[in-house]
Amino acid sequence: MSGSGQVGGQRRLAAIMFTDTVGFTAMTQEDEARAIDMLEEQRRIVRPILARHSGREVKTMGDAFLVEFVSALDAVRCAGEIQAAMRGTDPNGARGGRMKMRIGIHLGDVIHSGGDVAGDAVNVASRIEPLAPPGGICVTGQVRDSVLNKADFKFESIGRPLLKNVSAPVEVYQIAGFGERISPAADTPKAEQAGRIAVLPLRNISADDKEEYFADGLTEELISSVSRTQGLKVIARTSVMKYKGTSKPVSEIGRELGVGNVLEGSVRKAGGRVRITVQLVDASTQESRWSQQYDREVSDLFSIQSDIAQRVAGELKLQVLGAGGQRPAANFEAYTDYLRGRQSWSRRTEEGLRQATVFFEKALAADDRYAKAYSGLADSYSTLALLEFAPPNEVFPRAKEAVGRALSLDPKLAEAHTSLGLIRFQYDWDWKGAEEEFREAIGINPSYAPAHHFFADFLKAMGRFDEALSEIARAKELDPLNLAINTGEGHVLYLSRQYDRAIEQYRRAVELDPTFTLTHIWFGRPYLEKGMFSEAIGELETAVRLSGDGTLALAMLGHGLAAAGKRDQALGVLDRLLERSKAKYVPSYWIAVIYNGFRDRDQTLTWLQKAFVERSSWLVWCNVEPRFDWLRKDAKFSSMMNSMKFP
Repeated sequence: MSGSGQVGGQRRLAAIMFTDTVGFTAMTQEDEARAIDMLEEQRRIVRPILARHSGREVKTMGDAFLVEFVSALDAVRCAGEIQAAMRGTDPNGARGGRMKMRIGIHLGDVIHSGGDVAGDAVNVASRIEPLAPPGGICVTGQVRDSVLNKADFKFESIGRPLLKNVSAPVEVYQIAGFGERISPAADTPKAEQAGRIAVLPLRNISADDKEEYFADGLTEELISSVSRTQGLKVIARTSVMKYKGTSKPVSEIGRELGVGNVLEGSVRKAGGRVRITVQLVDASTQESRWSQQYDREVSDLFSIQSDIAQRVAGELKLQVLGAGGQRPAANFEAYTDYLRGRQSWSRRTEEGLRQATVFFEKALAADDRYAKAYSGLADSYSTLALLEFAPPNEVFPRAKEAVGRALSLDPKLAEAHTSLGLIRFQYDWDWKGAEEEFREAIGINPSYAPAHHFFADFLKAMGRFDEALSEIARAKELDPLNLAINTGEGHVLYLSRQYDRAIEQYRRAVELDPTFTLTHIWFGRPYLEKGMFSEAIGELETAVRLSGDGTLALAMLGHGLAAAGKRDQALGVLDRLLERSKAKYVPSYWIAVIYNGFRDRDQTLTWLQKAFVERSSWLVWCNVEPRFDWLRKDAKFSSMMNSMKFP
């Protein structure tokens, strides 16, 4: 059952425990009286432990328990106490035999109906329970992440086993000290991992530290090249860059990213020559499958990249796709400026984005037929608008012009189709055209994570939440440590009114990087919808601090304060932004958001209309945004939604 499907009953986040008694069926056939005695003894021991940890016994199924907990921590502590207690049981004395149980726990969305529970959390918990050894406990990554550093247990990954009727990969952990240790090799689907590869950041061992961008840029190009190889699933750059400078063994990296192979190496650049050393490593054995050293002129860099990509593909016995129409830069200067542009763009700051446009323009001045540089320029302009650093009517047309040039030079550039899809979605409001572009990009390069991410953004705006969750899951599979993607998953859950589940996802995103501002901004939204004002304001104050009083963070804080009844403080934030608007661009949408917190109908609609004229990107979610539910029946609001011609 899909956790986002439309099912009657109350929906909420819960930790679900499944238990099972080892060998109970065989025992009943051998000695039914003894089996019944053991079952009664089991329930006599287990039920008081459940009560001590606030576990709600949903039902028993023969010798199995289905139990619901409010928190994963309670569930894990309860499971540990149950297994410790069961070690000492020996019913019927001389008739012998100790009871052993298996326990599985998952944290996720459940649906309550008539005292029963259903949903993904129940399904997953029932599938991982059989993986536990006799006397053991298995939990999912969601449970482990939730209780880490809160419970005195050690968790050992057993990989991502294939679970019946569970489509998305789930990492499973065994709690150490309970039952025999499980070998990861026994359950991990190696066939699935064999086609997944991580290209780790190439180490810069040049004498000049300033050549760091060169190594990072080459890493990005290798990821791009290898991702076009049929049959390979390549982990995106944003996730692998987390391992830059790490001393982690390849086996651990492979397990964390769910890959079977890792490409690693180094770059030494001196003058006009470059030495690149690479090796392909089996993540499970840490043995080198292939290695190569290249000593070339820098001007020959593109042939090196192509050679490496083809050799990796050959070693994995996969067919290398043709490069299509993709054309490298005509000279090294254009290429290095492109790399500098991508490096600046990846920082997602206003200064970085504006510097990126300068670098991409320099690359195009050196080679005006360099399609990737046009695509980079389009991305920079679009991101300036998305993050509210520039008026949409000013920069989106520039982005459209740049991406048009990129596609005229290379009609099969997945990055450019993704960028065009984003423009048609968030600026043109061309819903049909946007979906066509996203699907085209994914068809060209299914391993391009941003295509899946932005397609999910589109789908949730259309209210197609099941599809959006599927696409964001695919993006996360390709780029598991990407902060924007992890935060984006929370946004899908929030818009689909799954607030508890959204809160749990935002918590996981914060754990990935507590300094990522956008996570804290969006974290406030489900808290506000649940009336948890102190928690919401806490997250939003953190966002304001991290962003240096950024407009988005301040506006959301103003909204939260207004919704919480802190009128004077909210008005203070509003006055700050209105004063700021006299000197620089402040989006009307976010002024409307503050008035929305006051439930000031006239002012909210007035500023939303101004946002409509500004062509605000954020209006694309208004049709499904919970904060505007109170305006749905208003004629002016309905008229604006109708004018956007949502499907």
